[in-house]
Amino acid sequence: MKILSGIQPSGQLHIGNYFGMMQTMISHMENAELYVFIVDLHALTSVHDREKLATGTLEAAADFLALGLDPDKCIFWVQSDVPEVCELTWVLSTLAPMGLLERCHSYKDKVAKGVASSHGLFSYPVLMAADILLYQAEKVPVGKDQKQHLEVARDIAIKFNNQYGDTFCVPEPAISETTATVPGIDGQKMSKSYGNTIPIFLEGKQLKKRVMSIETDATPVEDPKNPDNCNLYKIMNLFASTERMKEIHTLYVNGGAAYGYLKLELLDLLNDTFGEARKKKQEYLSDPASLRIILAKGAEKAREKASVTLDLVRDRVGLKY
Repeated sequence: MKILSGIQPSGQLHIGNYFGMMQTMISHMENAELYVFIVDLHALTSVHDREKLATGTLEAAADFLALGLDPDKCIFWVQSDVPEVCELTWVLSTLAPMGLLERCHSYKDKVAKGVASSHGLFSYPVLMAADILLYQAEKVPVGKDQKQHLEVARDIAIKFNNQYGDTFCVPEPAISETTATVPGIDGQKMSKSYGNTIPIFLEGKQLKKRVMSIETDATPVEDPKNPDNCNLYKIMNLFASTERMKEIHTLYVNGGAAYGYLKLELLDLLNDTFGEARKKKQEYLSDPASLRIILAKGAEKAREKASVTLDLVRDRVGLKY
């Protein structure tokens, strides 16, 4: 089984990234042909600062490795280090119907949130399709918000196969319903674009400030509360044990849930979960040359896979003569 997913280096990676994709990908190292990459070309739709993008790319790589990704058990690379993806993007764009792209809600949502409108932002799903189809991925772990983009990749693959013959594997989404949409501190989907995240590697007073700022209602401690409507409860559920969540649920429905104390408990859970990884991240970042070597080796392996597919595509469409 070929499983592929990538992550943008457009800011500090957060717990939504971890539960939505990173944890799932790391768990597949032993039982799948795993493709994991840093999507720096996608990040260009919102990051126009050279240092921010370059630094963010290395940090995202260090994040993944610190959390347990083993580059010897997967193919781990930076998107732009495999130029074949750009050629395939162009080929696919000549088949992608405008109406299909115009229906993608992500473009409209991002523009509404203040992200600058651009051709790159609009055609983002075609590049994503090329990312997936280039490696013949069978499963793609995605958040609920990315499901539509995966459907675009499927539609383009099917259209290409119908036009030119069987070429691409048609990918399937892998969405965990429990973590499909991790709520941010304001209740919206957790997103770097919205500034409502809890970064994985944030520490000390900054982490405490972020956790204590999780929005909650003004219901008195002793009154019953609806856990299904509470951001704090949903985030706690990602970290606390099943037994502890049963206790917290009882406090919510019967009265007695004190938000302040629960936030401090969440803070301890975050430190317990990511404390060791924070140390490892600093070790990786202290030796950026070694990080670059790991990524270069991954890119070499990725290009070997990509060249097979692109050679077939070039032949199918008539670019080989």
